[in-house]
Amino acid sequence: MEDYGNSDDEHQYLDDDEVDIDDNGYGFEAPATENMARASASSMVIPKESLLAAQMGDLLRVMDLLSLKEKHARTLLIHYRWDVEKVFAVLVEEGKDKLFAQAGVTVVENDHQVPLSQCSSTFCCNICCDDVSPQEVTTMDCGHCFCNNCWTEHFIVKINDGQSRRIKCMALKCNVVCDEAKIRCLVSARDSNIADKFERFLLESYIDDNRRVKWCPSVPHCGNAIQVEADELCEVECACGFQFCFSCSSVAHSPCSCLMWELWSKKFEVESLSLNWISSHTKPCPKCCKPIEKNGGCNMVRCKCGITFNWISGLEYSNGYIEVSEERPEHGKWRLESYYHCHKLYKAHTESFRLEYEMKEDIQDKIKILGEKDTSSKDFGWIKDGLNKLFRARRILSFSYPFAFYMFADDLLKNEMTREERKIKQNFFEDQQQQFETNIERLSLILEENFEKYSEHQLKDFRMRVITQSVTADYLCRNLYEWIETDLLGSLKHSVHKIAPFNSAAVEKASKIPYC
Repeated sequence: MEDYGNSDDEHQYLDDDEVDIDDNGYGFEAPATENMARASASSMVIPKESLLAAQMGDLLRVMDLLSLKEKHARTLLIHYRWDVEKVFAVLVEEGKDKLFAQAGVTVVENDHQVPLSQCSSTFCCNICCDDVSPQEVTTMDCGHCFCNNCWTEHFIVKINDGQSRRIKCMALKCNVVCDEAKIRCLVSARDSNIADKFERFLLESYIDDNRRVKWCPSVPHCGNAIQVEADELCEVECACGFQFCFSCSSVAHSPCSCLMWELWSKKFEVESLSLNWISSHTKPCPKCCKPIEKNGGCNMVRCKCGITFNWISGLEYSNGYIEVSEERPEHGKWRLESYYHCHKLYKAHTESFRLEYEMKEDIQDKIKILGEKDTSSKDFGWIKDGLNKLFRARRILSFSYPFAFYMFADDLLKNEMTREERKIKQNFFEDQQQQFETNIERLSLILEENFEKYSEHQLKDFRMRVITQSVTADYLCRNLYEWIETDLLGSLKHSVHKIAPFNSAAVEKASKIPYC
């Protein structure tokens, strides 16, 4: 397998005159601030203190449209996973009666029913068979009534079992959801802690049952939730700065699909500690590909599979040293070497990303020094834009190595391509990846310069180099990303691997939700 990390000068790069630089000098299709403004509209941060207001906003929409009480609107929305549009769609397509029946909602319209206390002096509960006074009996909207003690025990068991969002009536084959106000009243009289737990579950159901809202997975937890406009694959940035995949709640991992990243994370966690030792103390057998440790001084090593090979050259010994036949199965060895290779470069570029991110504060200090100098221009947004392009490009490059392993070396997609097709696509991918990496390193090197000491003429030249290189890196990043999305993942026939849409400015930053 070719070394992804090598960067040859034979590749063709964009010339300066191929880069479309606008009159404002940014050279982007739109300034990063405009891109971010457009992105902010599709995802919003919900602070913990605004969670109740956000939930109430959806409740009011359903209450106003269907003329329902809050308890019935909540039951509907919990059943339909807080998807207001879904509620409206079922209402139009199937009617109000079916909408209510599927959610277990019963709207009592005959409020003139005679109270139970006026019908008899005692009441026999069908659950415990005790005779109780009518004042100790509670009736739900479905008409079933039992003693308060039985209702309370039923509610407490359900709450402790984590089923408090949709507690149904105790009557046999009754699917009606119990009134939350009556649950609250009965449980709080018995145990205020469980009543608080019930309230918390009702509030958190807005996130736990909502496909468009998720908790930020940052550690330690920042307390924020993220809401997206549609239930789609995307990567977002919380107000705390943590970037994650909304689909799987892992760290933002494009161009890896969620499944690829899950497999890589488990493999990386289990094998990363031993890989360094294996790579430095063992060599693969040229026949069975198992790692061999040399425990003696002689370089003639014998594997358990029966062959003898030279430790230094790795060649099999049989009346002299001969190379391993090309017809011998090499898949296991190639797969192991591919993982070593991708693991090493993934770690290297992840570390580069960390160091470049730490460079952000240093660059801000340099910009501040430039702002204090007597220069013709005080707008240095092009430096920040270049830095954002570098962050985004470096992140995509680092995650392209786990993607390459599962796309070309692992057995995950072995039935999707023939060996010849795999080799052609792999070579093209590696060419684009190497070209992309070279331009990232050039951009990183430019941004590390001590530009705060430059004269105005040198600063203009530095500005042109930053803009040109950031646009070139962004162009190559977009090409690689879109080729992965359409030609590699999009051509799969037997499996589905989707990734978040490309955003050159940065991972989509969520805006604050407009609730008080």
